[in-house]
Amino acid sequence: MARTRKDGSMTVSAPERQRDAERTRADILEVATEEFADNGYSGARVDEIAARTRTTKRMIYYYFGGKEQLYLAVLERAYAEIRAAERTVDVDHLDPVAAIRRLAEVTFDHHEAHPAFIKLVGVENAQQAQHMSHVARLVDLNSSAVDLLSQALGRGQRDGTFRGDVDALDVHMMISAFCFFRVANRHTFGALFDRDLLDPATRERYRTMLGEMVVGYLRQST
Repeated sequence: MARTRKDGSMTVSAPERQRDAERTRADILEVATEEFADNGYSGARVDEIAARTRTTKRMIYYYFGGKEQLYLAVLERAYAEIRAAERTVDVDHLDPVAAIRRLAEVTFDHHEAHPAFIKLVGVENAQQAQHMSHVARLVDLNSSAVDLLSQALGRGQRDGTFRGDVDALDVHMMISAFCFFRVANRHTFGALFDRDLLDPATRERYRTMLGEMVVGYLRQST
């Protein structure tokens, strides 16, 4: 909080300065996410990010160290958001089928709501993951997605609900492929087939389709 000195001037307490710094850092990350998603790593301009956040390039470098460090912070934040959403699913207290469906739905909802995430992943793939492959914490962060699926898949395999020849990474790929394609290929798919994959009228059908596809593949054949 602000305090008044004896000479009448104002001071700002350490907690308030900390909150200001956190807000500034969050604002920079928000704008930088859009800039990198829209223009790629090479095309993104730190000057533009500074102008849109009403700060300075020097301040951005103070918080993040440089353009590459800012880009990696953007990637880490983007992946942290979807991993946090997945952790809201109480996998241990859902039956295996419900748990798998719910985790798939979380990815579906997240990708639809965060098109910038889809663009960022595309940017990094176009660069052969040359930035993120050197950041161990991104690997650690994303391991939770496979861990949650492993828990649900393992219980379903042990009780005979799911087939035993599939691993969690296969399931993660299957879910991600459907959800990513729906957002990333919206415009090309629409141009070729005259169907908007993000049309609200078909949203629930696609969401249900995803769950049926994944669970249908996992179910033990009889």
